[in-house]
Amino acid sequence: MKSCIYNGIVTHTRFKPVKHFLKYNTFSFFIDLDELEDLHKQNLIFSYNKFNIFSFYEKDHGGRNGKSLKKWVLDKLKKFDYKIEINKIKLLCYPRIFGYVFNPLSIFYCYGNNSLKAIFYEVKNTFNEQHTYIFKVKSNGEIKQSCKKKFYVSPFMDMNTFYDFNLQNPEKELYISIKQTDKKGIVLTAVQTGQKKEFNVKQLLINFFKYPLMTLKIITAIHFEAFLLWKKGGIYRPREKKIKNNFSYE
Repeated sequence: MKSCIYNGIVTHTRFKPVKHFLKYNTFSFFIDLDELEDLHKQNLIFSYNKFNIFSFYEKDHGGRNGKSLKKWVLDKLKKFDYKIEINKIKLLCYPRIFGYVFNPLSIFYCYGNNSLKAIFYEVKNTFNEQHTYIFKVKSNGEIKQSCKKKFYVSPFMDMNTFYDFNLQNPEKELYISIKQTDKKGIVLTAVQTGQKKEFNVKQLLINFFKYPLMTLKIITAIHFEAFLLWKKGGIYRPREKKIKNNFSYE
C-alpha cells in the first residue's frame, strides 16, 4: 500500500493587522486514489463512500458531485494542456470521523513515472465554497510556487494578497509551508508537519484515541480563533461575490 497517515502539527502565525498564533495536533490521510477500494476492504473501521468511524467520500473534494476524483483531476490537467502522462494521484486530506469533516486545505499530488508533475491546492472556507489552485511542478526536491489570492477564506484577511507555497514531496516526513503577503510584507504563515505512519486498523485506533473527534475540533477551533481575533481588534472584511466551486491555473 502506498497510502499512509501523517501525524503532526499545524501552526498559524498572523503578523498583522493584529498578532495571533495557534498550534494544533492533527493527522492527515495521504491516500492513493487507486487504493480506495482496497483500503475499504482491509480496514474494518474505514469506509469508502460509506459511513464509518473513519471514512472518505469523493463528494468532499474535486467537483464535489461524488464522481471519480481521479477523472476530475485528469480532466482539469487536460484543460491545462498538460500532455505528460499522469499515472498516480495521491490526496492529502483530513478524514471524515463519524461522518463529519472540514478540510481547510487538501492537496492533490499528481505523479508521472514516479515523479511529481502537478499539484492541486484545494481550499475551502466555512461558507461551503471551494477554490483549487493548479500548478505544474518543475522540481521533485523543494517545491516553491506563488500566486495571487483568488478566494475569500478568512473574514479578517484582505483579498489583495499573495500566496507563497513551499513544500516537499511527502515521504517519511510531511512538510507544507504557506506564506501570505501583501505589498508591505508578511501577513500570515501556516505550516503543517507530520511523521509517516502505516495505514492500518491499529494506527487508526491509535489516532482515534490520540486525536478524539479531531474534525469537529477543527471547525470549532476555526470559530474560536476567529472570536479571539475579533477580540484583539480584527476588522471584518465582507466579500464582493460568492462562489460554489472554482479553480485557476497558475
